[in-house]
Amino acid sequence: MFRLIASSLCLRCQRVPALPVILRPCVTLSSAENQQTVEALYDLSVDIQKVRKLKSWVLHQSPAYTKEVADLLKDMGASGSVVARILALHPESILCCPEQVEAQRELWMSVCPNQKELVSIIEKFPASFFTSSSHHDNQRDNIAFFQSLNLNKRIVTKLMASAPLSFSRPVEQNQLMVRTLQQAYTELGGEDANMRIWLQKLLSQNPFVLLKPPDVLRQNLLFLRDRGFSTAELLRLLSKLRGFVTELNPDNMRRTLAFSQDAMGCSEEDLRDIVLSCPALLYYPKRSCLSALMASSASGSACLRSQRPPPCSSSPHRSSSIGCSA
Repeated sequence: MFRLIASSLCLRCQRVPALPVILRPCVTLSSAENQQTVEALYDLSVDIQKVRKLKSWVLHQSPAYTKEVADLLKDMGASGSVVARILALHPESILCCPEQVEAQRELWMSVCPNQKELVSIIEKFPASFFTSSSHHDNQRDNIAFFQSLNLNKRIVTKLMASAPLSFSRPVEQNQLMVRTLQQAYTELGGEDANMRIWLQKLLSQNPFVLLKPPDVLRQNLLFLRDRGFSTAELLRLLSKLRGFVTELNPDNMRRTLAFSQDAMGCSEEDLRDIVLSCPALLYYPKRSCLSALMASSASGSACLRSQRPPPCSSSPHRSSSIGCSA
């Protein structure tokens, strides 16, 4: 029943390295601020004090392309105030040469409907746009892969913006995780006709699922199967949890379920019914479980009220939550 690809086992959980600072070999660091950079930022009404407080090292770099980057942003349709906000939020952008910025614009426009939307994305996620040129080939390959899945372009854009690390790494890693998700879905009885929509919703809810080792998904599904969930019930859970299923781990689920069962005095079968109605229960630590269970008991409901799962440190831009069905 569970034939999740064996190759996933060779990918052990490992820390994903942060994107390197965008510095080129020709960049030099001076003990004094680059006055041309400072003056150019002043002319653009950038909050210099904010830059000095958060990333003062940028002001000491040479060469810098402050005016060139600002002109390219304006050429995309960014107003002066938007340019100032982008440069204040992500001053490293001025270290990107114009050719690099232009290449990124062309790459992003292959999935963005128009430049206005691209500017909006850059304003919210500047670090995702101003990446090292060494990632360009991986970004291009990953875009081609996700487009080959017939995903909505807006979903691909969201993945690039909110989870840039998944696009900076080799495409083979994303291919392996996507195949693992697809195989889990079909082996649990999911219909091929609904695969694309299911995968699209999963990636939209939690883009960071791509950064998880594939065997995490396998371990979580095996644990839940061992707790008595049927194949059909596992598919329901996988569909409800979507990308959040990879944020779980067997040890935490075991403790949470044991605590919940003890607190409610219910049978294993009753506990499974509660989890199926409210998969978010799998997320709560003991203290949160106690307050939620007390609230549900007071209301006469067997299900926890709809709440957001606890945030995960690796997923800062998480979108909608997993709720509880009535």
